[in-house]
Amino acid sequence: MPSAPMEIALAEARAAAARGEVPVGAVVTDAAGAVLAAAGNEVEARRDPSAHAEMLALRDAAAARGVKLLPDATLWVTLEPCAMCAAAASLFRVKRVVFGAYDPKGGGVEHGARVFAHPTCHHAPEVVGGIREGEAAALLRGFFAGLR
Repeated sequence: MPSAPMEIALAEARAAAARGEVPVGAVVTDAAGAVLAAAGNEVEARRDPSAHAEMLALRDAAAARGVKLLPDATLWVTLEPCAMCAAAASLFRVKRVVFGAYDPKGGGVEHGARVFAHPTCHHAPEVVGGIREGEAAALLRGFFAGLR
């Protein structure tokens, strides 16, 4: 699977870290691989706990298209989405979720709530984890080591 969108997501994560945000970046691409939207975490800047990179990128992609659903889209994110972001991906009806680092503590796809596996999940996208996992995990480790 090509990872050019993941490079953009990693750049968004690095920019988020430079702003003092947890370094997570997300990109939404269309069926042809064109970037519809990209974002990094803005939780601190917006003082909004829902301003995760995934939420911002999904909202921006839908707004750019003037639609509410993104059934041909792929959400690329540097960290396994949390339960909130996984639920949002389901609600936006994305075709695929591709993520970098696994998140045993806060993840909601392969860990924790496992949103897409829940019987009440209305739409479960294809999931691909571990794309450029080492780079994404290193960004997070470096960020949190700097806080300690």
